[in-house]
Amino acid sequence: MRCLVVVVLALISAGPAPAVELFHFFSRDQVKRLNKKLDGQVLDFTFNHGCDRRLYSNSLGEKRDIYIYVPPGYDGKARFPAILWLHGLGQDERSFLEIIEYFDRGIRDGTVPPAVIIAPDGSVRGTPAIFNTGSFYLNSKAGNFEDYIIQDVWGFLKTHYAIRPEREAHMIAGASMGGFGAFNLAFKHKAEFGLIAGAMPPLNLRYTDVHGNYFGDYYPGMATFRNEVPRNAIIGRFYGVILIRSRRLLDPLVGRRPADALGFVSRENPIEMLEAYNVQPGDYEMFIGYGTKDEFNIDAQAQHFVEVANRRGIRPEVHCVPGGHHNVSAGLAMVPQISQWILQRFAKFIPPGYKSSGRCGTLTPHCAIRQPIHFPSDPGYFGLSRDASPTKLP
Repeated sequence: MRCLVVVVLALISAGPAPAVELFHFFSRDQVKRLNKKLDGQVLDFTFNHGCDRRLYSNSLGEKRDIYIYVPPGYDGKARFPAILWLHGLGQDERSFLEIIEYFDRGIRDGTVPPAVIIAPDGSVRGTPAIFNTGSFYLNSKAGNFEDYIIQDVWGFLKTHYAIRPEREAHMIAGASMGGFGAFNLAFKHKAEFGLIAGAMPPLNLRYTDVHGNYFGDYYPGMATFRNEVPRNAIIGRFYGVILIRSRRLLDPLVGRRPADALGFVSRENPIEMLEAYNVQPGDYEMFIGYGTKDEFNIDAQAQHFVEVANRRGIRPEVHCVPGGHHNVSAGLAMVPQISQWILQRFAKFIPPGYKSSGRCGTLTPHCAIRQPIHFPSDPGYFGLSRDASPTKLP
């Protein structure tokens, strides 16, 4: 099962990223060397490897880093399922390079479905940092990150790559902050995504038990909603001494003295969005994974979300890791369940006669500094087959 580790690692963030991640070096030929190990290929639209290939985001008004993975046998003609992967807090798109080899191996072994994957940078400042805030993939004071993900990133993938058009062939996935973003954005953009997967996702930002305790265990009928969002409230507790307070995550999104912080949180809260967006049975396939010892009490949030969803006739696929914390180890325990769940739902969208042994060849984008809407017309520039019909560009 080790070849499946990417399925969960791509969905896992251990709260603030470990410090060691901040000191990884990204060499000029790193992607080239990585691609020699893969049957599929990673396409580099970043400034991480000595060459500026970033794509301009009209929503953020700046260039942003993105990696795209195309599976073995991708030729720009046969269409594949697509995954939008959202990283966690304290990370950026570079974490994608550390796990994609396992995903590629799983495709080769037939334990993971072939898919085109796009991994954007969702950090606020464009680089990971332990004490950096997260965008949570929302339109906020930190920037128009929802528009960036849906219009710029997802729109770019749909325009320039051969992916299936059905929303049931589109999965948005993430862990921790990324899991929150997956549910939040999927509910807002129903026409785009039919599958949602979250590992340790914050699904009720206003969770409390009936005694007003945010860290209170979940019991059916005993969970409720906080009526205030105090800036100094402790929302995460690691090793009993490392405390994460609400202001660290909320202030950059709404400011230090917002007029209606509670209203902002309520509008973006996945559990409340079930009603606000009238989510019905059959609208989405959902996967939720969590550990019972989560440092952010995500287990209680997830269980409360499932309770409310069940009352609406919605039955998410849920996997609980007994004793699991908010870390990679808990994610690894979800590997068999999440891999099987994805494979079952994407199986019918795999191209007929697909063989995972076909290599993609060299599709590395050219080096250039891009400005708004100035895109080359050569489909090979974007990782498409050079004999495929180019998509009309804006």
